[in-house]
Amino acid sequence: MTAIFESRDRADQATEKLKIYAQPQRLMILSYLLRGESIVSEIDAATGIGQPALSQQLAALRRADVVKTRRQGKQIWYDLADEASRLCVGTMEALLTDHPDPQQVMKAATTVATQTEKPLTGSGTAGFAKIL
Repeated sequence: MTAIFESRDRADQATEKLKIYAQPQRLMILSYLLRGESIVSEIDAATGIGQPALSQQLAALRRADVVKTRRQGKQIWYDLADEASRLCVGTMEALLTDHPDPQQVMKAATTVATQTEKPLTGSGTAGFAKIL
């Protein structure tokens, strides 16, 4: 694997990938999906983003291959696309807090934890800032 500093192309690719995560609504969606697969109404209730913007951001995340979908009847379920996406979001949650705990950051960076319980309501940025 080439280190980012060794290749301008690699640095450009990394920058494009980071742009996907560098949007508050998308980051809130990804943080919520870290807890497991969900339908749009659950994501909306937890994040408070609102239907039109939520659909737009989910489409951007699908195009970037960060989330995947599954159809069950009339419902479309959303989930993080792969373990790399899960690892990235989990590490950001652990790292981007007011007082990051180095042990929590290392744990998030070396393990991929999925939680089966999801909060029923979200409170925007404060909900995102919770440590795993």
